[in-house]
Parts: sequence; structure tokens; C-alpha cells
Amino acid sequence: MLTVSFLSGIIVIVLIGRCQRESSFHVKPPEKPIVRENFSAYAETHVGAIISYHSFAPLMRETLIIFLPMRSGGTEIIMSKEIVIQNERLKVTVTTKGAEIISVLKDGTEQIWEGNPDIWAGHAPILFPICGGLKDDKFIYLGKEYILEKHGFARHLEFEIESAGKEKAVFLLKSNAKTLESYPFDFEFRIIYTLDGSRIDIEYDVKNLTDGEMYFTVGSHEAYACPEGIENYSIVFEKKETLKANIVNGNLIEYETEDILDNADTLPLKEKYFKIDALVFQDIKSRKLWLKNNINGKETEVDFDGFGHLLLWQKQGAKYICIEPWCGVPDFVDSDYDITKKKSIISLKKAGRKVLKHSITF
Repeated sequence: MLTVSFLSGIIVIVLIGRCQRESSFHVKPPEKPIVRENFSAYAETHVGAIISYHSFAPLMRETLIIFLPMRSGGTEIIMSKEIVIQNERLKVTVTTKGAEIISVLKDGTEQIWEGNPDIWAGHAPILFPICGGLKDDKFIYLGKEYILEKHGFARHLEFEIESAGKEKAVFLLKSNAKTLESYPFDFEFRIIYTLDGSRIDIEYDVKNLTDGEMYFTVGSHEAYACPEGIENYSIVFEKKETLKANIVNGNLIEYETEDILDNADTLPLKEKYFKIDALVFQDIKSRKLWLKNNINGKETEVDFDGFGHLLLWQKQGAKYICIEPWCGVPDFVDSDYDITKKKSIISLKKAGRKVLKHSITF
């Protein structure tokens, strides 16, 4: 992963995790560990140097940092950290940016999309406080208009590492002055990852700290690697389904639907489904499905009890499929902007708490 930040007139290029050790760059380790308190001073005295940087804390992956001069001053550097949890079956890497899973290794084989930025840079973004798009990217609450981008802001923000152990990690996002500009609710949003054999349990824990009600939705967006191409895969539902997908219109959805599956439990994946965008299923009976490799028979199980909607998405031609349990949906084209009336919006009372759970078994 490549991150470019700015600090006191220096461009800082950060290459995380998967750098080639055979690089032609000279790698020079620092004389003592770099911590947040002395990072700025080190950067200012090592312009042009390349260093090997190991961690702010245990369990972080190795990082290369390159310091280059820039012409004018910049802002405070913000560095994402990567936490690894693992057991005898899985090794899972999560970045503090968006508390997003960026790698799942099972028996040395990557299960999650690589995040190629030339195709789609995501891996498994978390959607909060909305899922999908709003009409004109805005909503109205108590007579005031707020601008909020598609899928919300959580995926772009740095989460705190509240705790990190061998098989469990907890990430925390708190409301702040910046989030309040686009979303007028105080909150704590925790993402909890726990390993159990070949299963990852994911909890989305929302606390309302507002002096009044809070309105939100949560969604997952994991991209599963399909190296043989998605047309060699099928989605197998736990129940027979008759699925109608809402027509996608930009970031919104129409009331008109397209028939996708008729009283069957298996949906063979086809690239034509994603010519425009996603398949949006508002009404689905199943709360469990399997992504099946039709060539070798391998299956990945996705459980999403508590999530009422399901989306499937792919950047057409790419070798991944996103299986996305959501508890909300995009705005309809005739939305009146009132967030309190938005379909499937969750209303949380003052001091209330809502926990949603989702699991993946590889």
C-alpha cells in the first residue's frame, strides 16, 4: 500500500507491507526505534533517506518510509497502522484507516481482493453512517441540510486501536468536530474482529452519545478474491429465493426491478449483472450464503443475521465479487431528503446501543 503525506516541507511516501526486498533502494535502519514523539525530528534530519520502520506497537507489519523534500509546507502526518490477528488457520491484517480488513490468508493463500488501485483500491470497507448514496449527497435533519458522501465517512477515517490481542482486535471511531459538520450526531463506533478457527466474527457496535435520537445504517463491503473470474463462481443461498434487483440510477435506486432468480437457491455469477453497477436485493429471506468455486468446489460461508438487505458488486471484469450485507439501502430517486424517513434507517434512543454481527468462514 502506498501512502503520501506531508510534514514540515517534506513529502513522506509510505510503502506498507508488501514491498519488494530486492528493491534497488538502499535500506538503512534507524539507530533507535522511531515513535510518534520523535518522528518529526527524524524526518527533518533524514531528507532523502530511506529507512526500515517496524512499528509503533507489536503486531504491525513492516513499513518502508521514504523522505523527499517538497517546495512548501504541509500538514501533520497521519500514518495508518496495520494490526495482524492470527491463529493456526487464518492470518488477518486490518488497517486503522477505516478499520478495514486488507488481507486474509488461509494456508498461505489470499482470500480477499488485493486492492489494485488501477481497478478498485478497496478490500473490505465498512459503511457508516449510511449505506449507498443519498439524493444529491445530502440529507435534512431538524430543518438543516447536511452533505454526506456515498457510504459515509468511516471508511476514510483513522480508528483508534482500543485493544489488540493474538486473535481479537477492537477499533474505535469517535465523533468529532469534523464528523459533526456532515453528520450532527455524537457517537462511538467500534469494530470488533475475533477469530474462531476458520471463521472471522465481525461486530459493529454503535453507541449514541447525542442528547436525543440518532439515525444511521451500517453495511459491509468485503471483496472476495475470484482468481478464475467470477463466472466460475456461484452464490448458494440457505433458502430458495425469488430475487428482484432494484434498477440502479447513479448512486440511487429506482422502484423498478429486474428479475434475477426465480424460486432457486443457486445464483451463477455473470459479469453482465454488473455492467451498470450492483445487484441490490431489498427483500431476501436467507441470512446465510456460500460463495462457491465451481471449478474446485471450495466454499466461503457468509452469515449476516440482522442485516435485511444484500448487494453484490464487481468492477466489471475484475477478479473479485463483493458480497455486501447492509442494514440500509441507497436513497430512492424521489427521496425527500428527510433522514428520519429514510427506508430501513435505524433510530437509536439517547444513550442507546446497537450491535450488529456478521461472520465469514473460509
